[in-house]
Amino acid sequence: MRLNRLVIVSALIVAAGAAWYLVKPQPQEGGKTGVPIVSVKVPELSGPAAEGEIAFNGNCAVCHGKNAAGQDGVAPPLIHKIYEPNHHGDMAFVIAARRGVRAHHWPFGNMPPVPDVTDDELVQIVTYVRTLQKANGIF
Repeated sequence: MRLNRLVIVSALIVAAGAAWYLVKPQPQEGGKTGVPIVSVKVPELSGPAAEGEIAFNGNCAVCHGKNAAGQDGVAPPLIHKIYEPNHHGDMAFVIAARRGVRAHHWPFGNMPPVPDVTDDELVQIVTYVRTLQKANGIF
């Protein structure tokens, strides 16, 4: 009975490790801190998406990097399959900005709240991120 539990627990640990390996960010340029984690194609932006880029750059890019590409050693890319709408809906971004987020997908630590971002800016930021995701095959 104990051997069966040990085998099951070991298998779960191996499976969890394999799953983490598949979704973990792959640093570019030798893993230097602050280097973009993913390459992002940026489409032509207009309207709320263009306004969202400005709001993102003023509130989010310091951690999540230019064009939401993430920064090695700092914060994850938002242009990643983990953040597709079916897994992280638009409200997940709003809640993250308002309340912060406990680390659960990435090894970057907890995300603190972003107190100065307005509700209108959050809508624009989500539009910007979703536009980038769609242009990069995530949607």
